[in-house]
Amino acid sequence: MSTTTAPAVPTRPDRTGAMHVLRDTGIICLRQLRPTLRNPFAMFAFAMLQPVLYLVLFGPLLTGVPGAVGDDPWNWFVPGILAMLGLFGTAFAGFGLLPELHSGAHERLLATPVSRIALLLGRVMRDVVVLLIQAVILIAAVTAFGMRPSPAGVAAGLLLLAVLGIGLGTLSYLLAMVLKVQHMFAGLLQTVIMPLILTSGLLLPMDQGPGWLYAVSRVNPVTYVVEAERALFAGHLADPAVAVGALVAVAVAAAALALGTRRMRTLSA
Repeated sequence: MSTTTAPAVPTRPDRTGAMHVLRDTGIICLRQLRPTLRNPFAMFAFAMLQPVLYLVLFGPLLTGVPGAVGDDPWNWFVPGILAMLGLFGTAFAGFGLLPELHSGAHERLLATPVSRIALLLGRVMRDVVVLLIQAVILIAAVTAFGMRPSPAGVAAGLLLLAVLGIGLGTLSYLLAMVLKVQHMFAGLLQTVIMPLILTSGLLLPMDQGPGWLYAVSRVNPVTYVVEAERALFAGHLADPAVAVGALVAVAVAAAALALGTRRMRTLSA
C-alpha cells in the first residue's frame, strides 16, 4: 500500500523581523528619493522658498526688539524657521501618497512581501533626509550672513528636527490613509498647520502677548520644540527646555508611528 505525502505548504515570509524591516525601509526610502534626485532644484527651491522669504523679509524686523529676540535676532529666529521648515516639509507629505492610493500603485505594493511598517517608515525617512538637507543649506546660508550658533547645538538641533519630522510626516501619511480625498486632506491640514505656526512662538515671543494667547501656546507641542531649538543654537545644551522639547518630540513621533503602522496593517488586511 502506497502512501502519499502532502505537498509542503509554503511558509509566509517573516515581515516583522528587525533586519527585514530595516532592509525594506531602505529600499522604500531610495525608491521615494529617486524623483527628488532626478529634479533636485524643483524640490529644494520650492520647498525652501517660504522659509527663506520669512528670513529675508521678517527677520530684519526683529533687530532692536526688547529682550532675547533683539539681543541676538538670528540665533532666536532661525531655530523657529527650521521648525517651520519641518512643519511645511513633512506635514504635507501625505499629498504624495494620495495619487498612489487612487491609482492602485500602493495596493500593488501591499501585494508584495515588503514589510508593512517599512512602507510607512521608508516614506517618512525620505522626507526626513530631504528636511535635513534643506535645514543644513539654510543654516549655512544664514551663517554666511553673521549667525554664529553653537556647533554642538546645531547638531543636536538637527537631530531634534529629524524626530519632529518623523512625527509630523507619519501623522500626515496617517491622515492621507484615513481621508483618501485630496480636498478634505488639504482643508484639514490648513486648519491645523496655521494655528500650530501662529501659536508656537516661532515668529514672535508668545510671552509678550496676551495671557490667553500664551496659555494656548503652552498646549501646542511645537512650542516646546521651538524653545529647545533656540536653547541648543545658543549653546545651552543643559537647559531644561532641551529635555522638555526632546520628550515632546519623541512622544509625538512614538504615538504617530504606533497609529500609522496600525493603519498601514489595516490597509493590507
